This record gives sequence, structure tokens and C-alpha cells, in this order.
Amino acid sequence: MKKLFRVDKDKKIAGICAGVGEMLDIDATIVRLAFIFACALTGVFPLIITYLVGWVIIPERPYFREREEDIIT
Repeated sequence: MKKLFRVDKDKKIAGICAGVGEMLDIDATIVRLAFIFACALTGVFPLIITYLVGWVIIPERPYFREREEDIIT
């Protein structure tokens, strides 16, 4: 089972969308576009609050949990 972490590799603000993309095995750009689309449909304020709460409660991925592709051998 995969866990949700904020990641540093492909982050733009807090790494939440990149972490969601990594957890779901999809490109982070698709997650960002879905977030922007949902923001336009529901209003900016609810999703901004959700993003800020996620920034606080979602932990950063520890260094030793890096994906194998990210480790240079």
C-alpha cells in the first residue's frame, strides 16, 4: 500500500500535487490541472483552505523512502 507524502522532486509550492501524482502513478501536471479545474468549479477559497491543511498534515517523504528511480547508483 502506498502512502501519501509531500515530495521535493517535482514540487511547485508544497509538493502535495506531486505527492498525489506519485501515489496514484500519474503525472503531477495532470493532478495540478485537475486541482485548477476543481478550483474553478467550486470556488477558489475551499480548495485553497484544503491545500493549506494538506500542507500542514501531510508529512514530507523521508530521505530513505526515495523511489528507486530517484536514487543514482
